[in-house]
Amino acid sequence: MCVVAHPDDECYAFGGALALAASQGVETYVVCLTDGQAATNRGCSSSCEELGRMRREEFANSCKVLGVARHELLDYQDAQLEFAEFSVAAGRIVERIREFRPDVVVTFGADGGMNTHPDHTMVSAITTAAYHWAASAKRFHEAGPTHHASRLFHVTTNFFMEERAAPMPAPWTLTLDISSVLALKQEAFAQHVSQAPLMEKTRHIFEKHGDTEVYTLMATCDLRAAQFSTDMFDGL
Repeated sequence: MCVVAHPDDECYAFGGALALAASQGVETYVVCLTDGQAATNRGCSSSCEELGRMRREEFANSCKVLGVARHELLDYQDAQLEFAEFSVAAGRIVERIREFRPDVVVTFGADGGMNTHPDHTMVSAITTAAYHWAASAKRFHEAGPTHHASRLFHVTTNFFMEERAAPMPAPWTLTLDISSVLALKQEAFAQHVSQAPLMEKTRHIFEKHGDTEVYTLMATCDLRAAQFSTDMFDGL
């Protein structure tokens, strides 16, 4: 299960992991909190509402390319997640974790991931809280039976690390070789036609670093020392 802030996050940040999981027969589910209508790149849209509709469709097409079994786009306002009621937003993710009952949950890191967007930081906080609260009978008891997913990962991939000042993202514990599904990740990104200028701007970065995604294991369902891995589902 993958929780993101905007359409195109699912492929730009997590596309390799999602495509690899689908290729291994893992049922995947992507929850996106906003429709991305505040994006700098507007495509051919004439209004925020029209851009939102376009990006919803692009999100659905991208998920199809990545083999995502389920996708859902919630109704939060783009670029305004920091003002959302935190416990309500987390409760909505708790409900979906308990209903879908994933083995693994992935989201952004608290640094804001990839481009340090504030919405990414909020999605990280909301999803991380929801991961823990979904396992507690004391929280959101009306949201169904508790579920403790085996692992919570934050994406640590940041193609702009050389340009970033401290603090840096958390040290990664998982490196995924996504070369076998890189073409799918790129095809999924191409579905976001409204964001074509972003694709062109980052093309050279994907060509240099695009065959790898890195993640940090943030929580598990058992007590263990941190270990380096190359498989998100190893042992599950």
